[in-house]
Amino acid sequence: MKSPVLIGISGGTGSGKSTIANEIYRKFGEQCIAMIEQDSYYKDQSYLSMEDRIKTNYDHPDAFDTSLLIKQLYKLSMGESVEKPIYDFELHTRKKEIVKVEPRDIVIVEGILVFQDPELRNMLDIKIYVDTDADVRIIRRLTRDISERGRTVDSVIDQYLNVVRPMHMQFTEPTKRYADLIIPEGGHNKVAIDIITAKIKQLLNNEY
Repeated sequence: MKSPVLIGISGGTGSGKSTIANEIYRKFGEQCIAMIEQDSYYKDQSYLSMEDRIKTNYDHPDAFDTSLLIKQLYKLSMGESVEKPIYDFELHTRKKEIVKVEPRDIVIVEGILVFQDPELRNMLDIKIYVDTDADVRIIRRLTRDISERGRTVDSVIDQYLNVVRPMHMQFTEPTKRYADLIIPEGGHNKVAIDIITAKIKQLLNNEY
């Protein structure tokens, strides 16, 4: 098996990273793409009390098990399957279950800090930064965290103002300079999607 094309998609919370990833997925299909979400690689916190787990700063690089993520990307690049963790955002720790990910021609790595670690960043063949206005991002995060993660409005707003926004400015926003392509408007930018698709086809030297 030839080495896969590794695509990194980064940007702030609620920027539309997943929409971009899903658009690429739709273009090429499940037989060609493996999806790796950085959110799956938050560190296990089962040894901590719930009170301590809740204090975790999920927007800081130290919250991620980046070494495991890198190790599994290397395995996928070598044609080996991996056991991707599943994170429970209501219990603030990993689940016991895992997801088996098979190697594919394209591996999409999506998350707020996928460009922050030099080793991880240098593994990526294409680096995409999704640039969306902060007011749009906070509304999207508010909606997601309430409906999918069991959060209250007040807790989401408090976390955004005291943690998410300052961490974004300190760690995520500066990594924009490493991007090969900066996409405004996320998945609604059809021209950008077409450019990405053409570049992937060029790297794969194959037509779908």
